[in-house]
Amino acid sequence: MTTTSQGTTGGRHTRAETLLEVTALRKVYDGRVEAVRDLTFVVGKGEFVCVVGPSGAGKTTLLKCIAGLLPPTSGSVVLEGSPVAGPPPGMAVVFQEYGRSLFPWMTVRQNVELPLKQKKLPGDRRRQLVGEALAAVSLADVPDAYPWQLSGGMQQRVAIARAVAYEPHILLMDEPFAAVDAQTRADLEDLTRSLWHRMGVTTVFVTHDIDEAVYLGQRVLVLSSSPTVVLDDVVVDLPVERDQLTTRSSARFAELRAHVFEQVRRAKQERGR
Repeated sequence: MTTTSQGTTGGRHTRAETLLEVTALRKVYDGRVEAVRDLTFVVGKGEFVCVVGPSGAGKTTLLKCIAGLLPPTSGSVVLEGSPVAGPPPGMAVVFQEYGRSLFPWMTVRQNVELPLKQKKLPGDRRRQLVGEALAAVSLADVPDAYPWQLSGGMQQRVAIARAVAYEPHILLMDEPFAAVDAQTRADLEDLTRSLWHRMGVTTVFVTHDIDEAVYLGQRVLVLSSSPTVVLDDVVVDLPVERDQLTTRSSARFAELRAHVFEQVRRAKQERGR
């Protein structure tokens, strides 16, 4: 099945082949707690889509269902034309808790290489992909260091390098920069945009930070309060080339941020009724 979704390139609307399709997704925990009620949206091949919403809106639940880590109660997740019934082979995930995702007894190189071994790639190919991924995240000089010897920002770069080396068709990121300081966060945002722009990998990025969502994404999905539906699907018509100072100080950025902020506030108010 081939459908299309709206994307943007330099402020121009484009049509993209659908890579991910979420239809009427519902998730109920323990038969009583309805975390996600009815989520329907598509993500085009090569798109960068951010997901925001109030705390407890089911953002992480949604991501886990997309990743095949949680079965939906009803509805469907289809990736590249196939229903997701477990972790898909063409998917990589970067979590917020990078410290738990890295093995402290393995070097940086070994951590990045591990999923490539599970993929049963030849040694030469593994070494090539690891080297390219570490260079892409500016860690080519520390392949033999251990995670505990690195700063938090560098550890998260290792996690990103591991995802990049895997050559995924789709990359899921669950609040990956929430635990680092503001300057490191800005650096990692720019790194993520740069890697996406260069690799063209479809990216779904969950965040609580509205500014971050508008800065990074081509689209921003705004979720309602739990039980969750898609409240708004905002096209971010900012230029492809972005930087922390110019982009964030532009009038259009302010307009988009205000719109998304108002939608999130509306979701919070509806929860309080």
